[in-house]
Amino acid sequence: MRILLTGASGYIGGNLLEKLKENHEIIAISRHTDNKEDEENVTWKEADLYSQIDIENVMEDIDIAVYLVHSMQPSSKLSQAKFADMDAILADNFAWAAKQKGVKRIVYLSGIIPDDDTLSEHLASRLECERILGAYGIPVTTLRAGLIVGPKGSSFPILHNLVKRLPGLLLPSWAYNRTHPVALKDVITGLTRVIERESSRNESIDIGGPEEKSYRQLFEETAEVMGKKLPMIDVPIIPITLSKLWVSLIAQKPKEMVYPLLESLSHNMVMRDENCVEGISDAPTSFKDSVRIALDDEIDSSTKKGIEIIQKSDIEKNDVKSVQRIRIPKQWSIDDTADYYVNWLSRIGGKFISTRVKDKETSIALPLFKSPILILEKSEERSYEDRILYYIKGGKFSQTREDGRARLEFRRVLDTDEVLIAIHEYEPTLPWILYTVTQAKIHLLVMKAFGFETRLLANMLDSQYAKYVSNPNAE
Repeated sequence: MRILLTGASGYIGGNLLEKLKENHEIIAISRHTDNKEDEENVTWKEADLYSQIDIENVMEDIDIAVYLVHSMQPSSKLSQAKFADMDAILADNFAWAAKQKGVKRIVYLSGIIPDDDTLSEHLASRLECERILGAYGIPVTTLRAGLIVGPKGSSFPILHNLVKRLPGLLLPSWAYNRTHPVALKDVITGLTRVIERESSRNESIDIGGPEEKSYRQLFEETAEVMGKKLPMIDVPIIPITLSKLWVSLIAQKPKEMVYPLLESLSHNMVMRDENCVEGISDAPTSFKDSVRIALDDEIDSSTKKGIEIIQKSDIEKNDVKSVQRIRIPKQWSIDDTADYYVNWLSRIGGKFISTRVKDKETSIALPLFKSPILILEKSEERSYEDRILYYIKGGKFSQTREDGRARLEFRRVLDTDEVLIAIHEYEPTLPWILYTVTQAKIHLLVMKAFGFETRLLANMLDSQYAKYVSNPNAE
């Protein structure tokens, strides 16, 4: 079987790669492959998953595509976007490319989703990605894991660092919410079994260890395995917001990772019977044994690959990613939205901004300059009903590169009235510091203003439609 493995440079992906390559041909995907070498049954390919072209190029002749992707870390020097909106683009790109290339099935690793009416932003994003991946007619199997216990990753290292560095714990109310911790090795086994089983429909499978535990119990048992006394005092009035600050500080993890994870602790994340499959869901390793294995692995972790955390200092070029989610009237197409935006810029800008459309080219100008500040070229080849793409071809405010990858897109979210307006790989000509305090901030204000107007229009048109439905004969 020929398997596409995204996230292959990460900790879970790296471990899964070692398991799968024994019996399958693996196409391992990474944003950078300079230090990667092909081996028997493993071919490394470079792809930016924000680019549909890149994904399509690596999906040739793939049977199963494994999606181990999360955008909680920046991929550009400046990211003006919520992680949920970036995740939505990544999942949509992936599922679209899989559809175009005839992939037979997608396997997605997510987290246990509680049966609650209102989810945290992190869990809501995980569920939205699951739905986006399954929206193109390709069967998707989602393995929903409890807290994964391994020496690298996100959740357990935070827990471990708190136990290791604090003399005691003040426990907020969320410490008594419950989860199903699961050993990393059991997650890898579960993913392998999911990949190798037959399935022709969308399905969600929970996986967790043999014990359901509160977060207080996780702290206690981790301390016990470490041979440490850890006094705990209940302080239920501590809000999640305050918890996020001190956990990020003590755990020494980026706030982009810590904050969303902690917001999810307001839920009980335990397995549900209807999502359990024998031989997959019932992970056998106890929590204490999982911790022992994780701590033993941490000792020689210098020889293993951890999660790829992209620090801003590691990003070489001065590029910008901006993603804004807006609501539009239900009657609008994506083409309508893009056209309205171009005309709206001229209207709202008055004498300060003007736009001009000629054939496929749109130019945006300021009166201070003789030539346009931005030149956009609509790509008919890369546009379709739910996505309109413009390449940024130049202008005084944009660097022009040979690869020509800077782009602006309008994209519908599932079958909804929400649209993502995204800029990718844009490199400004202004000095970086000047750009961040001027053009970058103005762009955000413009997008918020545009989103405010489209929301007002949507509310007005929806109200008029509701009145018509209730009384179609009224004048």
